[in-house]
Amino acid sequence: MSFEAPIKMLVCGTGAEAVHAANPNVLVILSGLDFDNTLSFLHSKKAELQFTGKLVYEQHWYGFSDGGNWEIRNQNDACGIVVDSIWAKGLFLLQQGWPLFFSEFGFDMSGTHIGDNRYLTCFLSVAAEMDLDWAIWALQGSYYIREGILAYDESYGLLSWDWCTARNPSFIKRINSLQTPFQGPGLPNSREPYNVIFHPQTGLCVLAKASKSLELGPCDESNAWNYTSAYELVVKSTGQCLQAKFVGENAKLGTDCSKPSSKWQLISNSRMHVSAELTKNGTRVCLDAGPDGAIITNQCKCLTLDPTCDPESQWFKVILSSRDTPGGSSILQLPSVGPWPQTSLSS
Repeated sequence: MSFEAPIKMLVCGTGAEAVHAANPNVLVILSGLDFDNTLSFLHSKKAELQFTGKLVYEQHWYGFSDGGNWEIRNQNDACGIVVDSIWAKGLFLLQQGWPLFFSEFGFDMSGTHIGDNRYLTCFLSVAAEMDLDWAIWALQGSYYIREGILAYDESYGLLSWDWCTARNPSFIKRINSLQTPFQGPGLPNSREPYNVIFHPQTGLCVLAKASKSLELGPCDESNAWNYTSAYELVVKSTGQCLQAKFVGENAKLGTDCSKPSSKWQLISNSRMHVSAELTKNGTRVCLDAGPDGAIITNQCKCLTLDPTCDPESQWFKVILSSRDTPGGSSILQLPSVGPWPQTSLSS
């Protein structure tokens, strides 16, 4: 534990108790060290407080906090290394049953910063998989004055310089699927969650169509998939499984799930290349998103080493979801806390 950690624990404990004394009905948020990038001091010692059931931890994650990995490493390697680091710095608390949210993340919304662009796709995959709560820095498009400059432009701002439009409209679409929970109490399938196949480059999910073809679409319209212990991706409603046919052709659904072409393993250090072997020649292929959103199988690309190669079209994350499925009830089923007294709607 660093010298700063005991001081941090003392100060936070005192502050948390003061907040609780002032208002016992609010949550108390505890932040970390190093600009709130790390809560690793909690590996060895937890916060000792007089109250329970209301402590929440917060963590920050930006691309510029990751030691230059996004610019100098292969993107799969960078994502794997950085995510391991983020787990060690704070996400481990989720495994221990503590609530944690990312109170700050953000990127250069001009889209010209390669490191930030790479970081963002990795972040979105983690946010979807862990069903994280988050807050983005920042809303403002500019400042009255900053660093002595009038009307200073905020490149991380959701809004444009004049605050009139979205600075990066494609990001707004991309983040849409993460603005509501994938999991959680009160969702229609909380007791029996299923899998969806999330594509972080677009923020969309893989949809199985009646024609047995597959394409990207809104995650709210996703089929319920089952990723089995035998590495099969099966549509729960039909029993059909995802199959690879040929290099460069559309992935399909079929009923013979025993062949290697229906066994999908997660490869590369990012664990986001979803890969199978073609039955005819043993060629290993990966799911890929075509320019039109069709799901095809291509030779796996950018698996390691090359820092200039872009693998993002082949990045998919198999995650859990408890959301309603198409054709189900669209009403959010919140836990019952009634019964409530009857009221009259008449005037």
